[in-house]
Amino acid sequence: DKVISLIGTYECQIDVKGRLMLPVNLIKQLGDHLNESFIVKRSVFQNCLELHPFSEWKLTMKKINKLNKFVKKNNDFIRRYNAGVRIIDLDNSGRLLIPKDLSKLYFSNNEIVLTSAINIIEIWDKTLYEKVINDPGLDFANLSESVMGNQSEDVS
Repeated sequence: DKVISLIGTYECQIDVKGRLMLPVNLIKQLGDHLNESFIVKRSVFQNCLELHPFSEWKLTMKKINKLNKFVKKNNDFIRRYNAGVRIIDLDNSGRLLIPKDLSKLYFSNNEIVLTSAINIIEIWDKTLYEKVINDPGLDFANLSESVMGNQSEDVS
């Protein structure tokens, strides 16, 4: 299995039926992963949806399966993490149908942004995405240093 490393941010629209056409650039990057299903779920940390290629979802589930289910907090986490999770497939025209309830919850209109988050795609309401990216309360230089500052140069 090849490691997925997606790149890019794309402005898109959801049509009246809730379908989302994946940008050509993302389609190229996803390659063989387009032949499998996708998982759409609510993000843990952000007010957006996440789109997981099925192979990536299986890797996440492998990690979660190692949790001891006789520990209450593990059980609570698993339940919340999987809440609202759906399997969706590309239709013959290369569109994904975003479930109506999730669409209503997360998007104020049909203007959305798809942004790569390494091995998954975040699906944002366009207005909200711009607010989050330009949030003056977030010191990105400081965040960058604390997250990446201790990384060694060896990236083998």
